Order: sequence, then structure tokens, then C-alpha cells
Amino acid sequence: MEEEEEVLCYLDSVLQEEEEDVFEYGDGELDPITPLHRQFKGDIEKGLEMKKLVLSGFLASEEIYINQLEALLLPMRPLKATATTSQPVLTIQQVETIFYKIQDIFEIHKEFYDALLPNIQQWDEKVTVGHLFQKLASQLGVYKAFVDNYKVALETAEKCSQANGQFQKISENLKVKGPKDSKDCTTTVSMEALLYKPIDRVTRSTLVLHDLLKHTPKDHPDFPLLQDALRISQNFLSSINEEIDPRRTAVTTPKGEARQLVKDGFLVEVSESSRKLRHVFLFTDLLLCAKMKKTSVGRQQQYECKWYIPLADLTFQTLDDSDSCPSIQILPEHEIEEMKIKISVLKSDIQKEKKAPKGQSRVERLRKKMNEQESWLLLHSPTIPFRIHNKHGKSYQFLLSSDYERSEWRESIQKLQKKDLQTCVLSSVELQVLTSSCFKLRTVHNIPVTSNKDDEETPGLYGFLHVIVHSAKGFKESANPYCTLEVDSYGYFVSKAKTRAFRDTTEPQWNEEFEIELEGSQYLRILCYEKCYDKSMLNKDDNEIVDKIMGKGQVQLDPQTVQSKNWHMDVIEMNGIKVEFSMKFTSRDLSLKRTPSKKQSGVFGVKINVVTKRERSKVPYIVRQCIEEVEKRGIDEVGIYRISGVATDIQALKTAFDTNTKDILVMLSDMDINAIAGTLKLYFRELPEPLLTDRLYPAFMEGIALSDPAAKENCMMHLLRSLPDPNLMTFLILLEHLKRVAEKEPINKMSLHNLATVFGPTLLRPSESEITKAQHITSASDIWSHDVMAQVQVLLYYLQHPPISFAELKRNTLYFSTDV
Repeated sequence: MEEEEEVLCYLDSVLQEEEEDVFEYGDGELDPITPLHRQFKGDIEKGLEMKKLVLSGFLASEEIYINQLEALLLPMRPLKATATTSQPVLTIQQVETIFYKIQDIFEIHKEFYDALLPNIQQWDEKVTVGHLFQKLASQLGVYKAFVDNYKVALETAEKCSQANGQFQKISENLKVKGPKDSKDCTTTVSMEALLYKPIDRVTRSTLVLHDLLKHTPKDHPDFPLLQDALRISQNFLSSINEEIDPRRTAVTTPKGEARQLVKDGFLVEVSESSRKLRHVFLFTDLLLCAKMKKTSVGRQQQYECKWYIPLADLTFQTLDDSDSCPSIQILPEHEIEEMKIKISVLKSDIQKEKKAPKGQSRVERLRKKMNEQESWLLLHSPTIPFRIHNKHGKSYQFLLSSDYERSEWRESIQKLQKKDLQTCVLSSVELQVLTSSCFKLRTVHNIPVTSNKDDEETPGLYGFLHVIVHSAKGFKESANPYCTLEVDSYGYFVSKAKTRAFRDTTEPQWNEEFEIELEGSQYLRILCYEKCYDKSMLNKDDNEIVDKIMGKGQVQLDPQTVQSKNWHMDVIEMNGIKVEFSMKFTSRDLSLKRTPSKKQSGVFGVKINVVTKRERSKVPYIVRQCIEEVEKRGIDEVGIYRISGVATDIQALKTAFDTNTKDILVMLSDMDINAIAGTLKLYFRELPEPLLTDRLYPAFMEGIALSDPAAKENCMMHLLRSLPDPNLMTFLILLEHLKRVAEKEPINKMSLHNLATVFGPTLLRPSESEITKAQHITSASDIWSHDVMAQVQVLLYYLQHPPISFAELKRNTLYFSTDV
């Protein structure tokens, strides 16, 4: 498909653009110097080993950096030598300008590398490295001189390239040696890319100093020296931050005016009723929408302008009824979820193949397949419309995955429109020049997919994030505020939870706790909205979003902070509003465990047959009551069983059921329906063994994989008959309930497939003892991805099956052996 090919075209451009170790801080690209939490996935408790790990990663990146500097120096000497001949390629002054201070920087880092290497090779608790980092920081004056000359060096190199074909060839094909243990001998890189490396290096060194301090005891001799090095580095960065502009974010118009790039990013455009990936550039006076042109391998990538709108002519007005709004095909949510599981399984397969002998060729095939699947996900997941209009002509529509991005783009455009803007019309030559400049000006290089990164280094958390939204302050007048929580998942952001809305207050006190599942997430976003109760204020545009965003902000999910057992309190400031919240994280390893309750008097964590025997019932009371309440008032609730209930409410219900509180029915009738749905899910999740039992789990996995419909029917029904009576009765009652929920899909947006995705792993995931028996599975994340798709398919099979009667199952064992 054309749109998928466009996405893959971007991926190819990334791979061609620079060598693998490029790292644009904030872009999401990686290299060996990424902070510790991106590289270290084990649970090593000793700070000494963690410190060594940080240093080892830094040393590896130092080797790459030295090789890059060496690649720059290689042409410098012959260019200098020819400068005094009758046929100079460059003048002496040009050579000295372009390569200014490179030799000095190279010598500083070679000396540092040679001193650090033996320390890591002979690592023990007595080794000190602080003095080496302090010395490195003390030599930042050389970098200051380099930075001051940086723009002139780039301009000189560019002018020389245009004037001299021989130099242009040299500057576009510099050869960088790979690390000593690397199979790839050299990489071809441009001179412009290499000249940016020293500027990038100080930022990256500063990140590592942070990590080293985090894992150095305060009484260690290194601690004050590393602190001093960090202080010097931060001061240096602050002093040059305003001076450097490596991508030269301004272009000069033919009239001599500066046109600044303000913002750029990848958006999905609805064009001719299909989705297309676009790179959108917001300049000080216009918005330009481009696509990557297909070029032959080895040729520099280029953009093609699809359209542009002068900001003076751009509006966000609602479409008139006469205007045709592009039809958007929204895929069922279960298809999106299914693709995520497929990608997760592929990631797991890639990890296994990397460890296998001769698995490299298969890894490349799997990566290509993952590229295609992530590209598909990137195109089909956004659903929130962002419409812009040219008041003299056409309207355009993008789809975004988050209200956050839409608000950011809208605010950035409106801020620029406050200036006295004149409409501009670009000639074809001007438009071509501007579009060509976009390749160098862009600040976002990578589309948000993980397949072009090393899985070992891919950041992100897998498990459950517990967030308490406490309160908010800073409202200038009474408002009706509520907050939503978003986390990133597979490259885009997803709304996961929502607090209740307050009426007419300046200091809302929510104190609501939520449990949010993370799928490789790096960020938590909080958006504060003003709830609109005035029906006359309805806005028909923008997916009928009527509530106004009052503020928004995000925090990075640093594993070192959130993985501690204690709650971590934080504040997000947004437009003068301060939202106070706390969070802690439970890794997937822990969240996978089914932990039996020590108290057998309750219901959570207690075997289902123990509970039913005690209650003298066929189905646990908790299951019957939760189902009844959901069917009474939650069956029309959008996202029932998907939206997170308030964790404190769920815990209150859990305690009430465990202690058999007399007020349980009153509590149920008063409680938010998402909390009741969450309590039911929690009950099944905490069973000491899955509802469909550990014993039968392998058979369920084999049965669902059968190709012959008759054989599958026979097997799947036989497995149900093999369940203990309490498990079977409970399963059948839950099955009929979920079918009734799915009947209301047009209202609640919960299809059978959505419900199977939610409940499948909860009802089938083996207990910890069974997991440890599966020798072929090596980690908790493997467990998660390995069988999830099959678990979902098992439940979906029964959900799509005609009604199953307990009595019929037990009475006629041969009934299901006939052909289907």
C-alpha cells in the first residue's frame, strides 16, 4: 500500500542519514551513551556494578566519538598540504576555519579514553575515576572556542563544497571506523554531521555524570569530583545554549527576511479518503506539509511539498455544512490491539534469535516485518481530527492520537498569528528552495517506531504505573476542572484514566488513584480540562470535544525514580496551574505473579473451590454481584472494562468483599461503575491459579491452534468439560455477561474482541510455578508476549460460540464430536 511505503521510506532515510550512534537529545534516537535506565534491565543491587555498567557504556561511546574525530582529521592533513601547492583544493585559512580545534579535542579525548580503559578492565571497589571526569570538564574551554567558530565552519564548508567538486566529494564521503569488536569496518558520514558531534558530546557527557552520581555513594572519593565535573558541564551548557543552533533553524527569503522554523513533526493526513504520513513544518509565516521523496539507495533524501498555507490565511473555523469533510475509516480497536500483540511477539522472537547461533539473517527478516507492522500501526491508530483551513481555498485534515498534540500545534500557530503577519505567495523556485532546506532544518528525524533501534537499548517500562492525582492550585477563578492521564505506547499517546470533575472550585482535591498498564512507556502526561456544562456551547468540530484544555504537561518515567517501593511525589506546572500527583511502578515481572493470599478467610487470592464451598454457592458471590451491578448501570458506559477505575475505590471494594462487610450492596450501588468492573478483573487476576487452570493451559494453547474446525470444536468443548464445576460455572456466567456487554458495542465501544483482549490473559495466564517450568521462556516480558495472542483467541473462541449450557456439556459428552 502506498501509505505504508511512505512510512518505510522515512525509515530508510533514517538509516541512510547517519551512522547508528546518532543521538538527537529529545528525538528518541539512541546510542551507547544513553542513560543507565535505557541500558540496564536487570535487578543488580550493587551500586558498584551499576556504576561500572554506566562507565562501560560511556567508554564504548568514547571509542565511537574518537573514531569520528579521527575521520574528520584524515582529510585535514592532505588538504593543508595541497593548500601551498599550485593547485590547492582549499586555502590554508579555509582549512583552519573548517577544522578549528578538532585536533585539540581529539587529543583530549584520546588521553581520557586511554586513562579510563584500564580502570574498567581492572574494576574493583578501590577504583576511582572522578579525577578523569574533572579533568575532562576543566578542558571545556577548547569546546567553547569550537562552538564560537561552529557556524562559520559550517558556512565555509558549504561554500567550499559549492565552489569545488573535489571538496564536495570529500565532505560527503568521510569514512568512520567501527568499534574494535564491530564487524562493520567503516561507515560513510558527511562532514556536516561529524562537525556537529563535539556540540552533541557535552550534552551527552552531562547525562552520564548524572547517572554516575546516582550510583556513587556520597562518602566515595569520586562523589565530590563528579559533582564538580557536573557543575562545570552544566554551567558550560547554560552559557552556550543560546549561542548554538546546529541546524540553522532560519532560512533567508528572497527579500532578505529571516524565516524561522518553529516546530516540525510527523502527522497522519487524511487525503483522498486515505491516510498518508506527512512531515509538517511550522515556520514563522507559513505552514508547510511535505512527504519524503523516494530516491535510489545512496542518494540524499529529499522532501516534496504537498501544500502550504500562509499563517495570515490559516483558520481553525468549523466546517460549514456545505463543505465536505473527508471520510475517515476508523479501524475497530481490537485490530489495533491485535497488531500490538503481533509486534510484541516479534520483539520477543528477535531477542531469541539474537542469542541463537547464526540467527542474524533471521533477525533482519523479523526486523523488516516489524517495520511493516509498526508502520501500519502508526498510520491507523490516530483518531482525533485536527482541521485547518485556508480562508482563500482548501481545508486539510490531520489525525492525531492525543488532544495534547492537537493543543500544542494549535497554540504554536495561534501564538505566531498574534504578530502582524502578511500573506505570502511563494514562486515555484522559492517553494523548492524552502522545501529543500527542510531536510537540514528539521528537528524531528525519526518517526516514532522502535524497529530501527537496538532492542537491547529500547527504553520504556512494561508493567503497571500507579498514579494518585492529589490536587490542583493556581486557578484564577472558579472552574469545573478534571484531569486525564496519558502514557505513550508503541510510539503514540493513549488516554488511560480520568478524574471526576469538580463544580465551581479554585482548589480541587481529587486524591484519586489509578492503575495504568505500560507498554514500553517513557512518559506520563497530565491534561487539565474545564468541564463544559452549557449545552449551547457545543462545538461540532474536532470530534465534538467541547471541554477546554486549561493546561497540560508531561514527566519522564525514570525507572530509577519510579521503581522504588515508595511513592514518588511530583508537581506538573501548566499555564500557572500546579497539579500535584504521586506515582510508583510495578514491573511486569511482579504484575505477572499470581500470589496466593495468606488469609484463607477472604476471597481475593483464595482458590475458587474454597470460596464456593464456604459460601455454599456454585459461583463466587463477588462475581455474581459485580456482574449484576455492571449490567444494571454500566453496560452503556463507554470503555467498560477498559477504562481504569479509581484504585482506592477498588481497594475499598476488595476489603469489603474479603471481610464480608454487610454494607457491600450499598457500597456497590454508590461506587463508580469502572471501579466495580476493575474489582471483578482484579479478582480473576489474583486467583492463585487461572480460572481455566494451570493443568489444562497447555491443552488450551494446542486446541486453539488446530486448523480443522471439527477437531477444534471437539477439543475446546472437551476442555470445558474437564474444568472443575466451580470454574466451569463461573466461566460460563462470565461468558454470557461479556456477550451481553458486546451487544451494546455501538454505545459502549466494547466488541467481543476488545473484551477478549481485556479478559483473555487474566483468565488463562498460568501461575508462577507453571511459568518457571516453561524453560524456553527467559524473561517476564517474553512470557507476556509469547502466549498473549493465543490467550485472547481462546476466550474469543468461546465468546463467538453459540450459547454453551452447563447441563448440556455434562450430560452429552458425544454431542460435540459431530462434524461442524
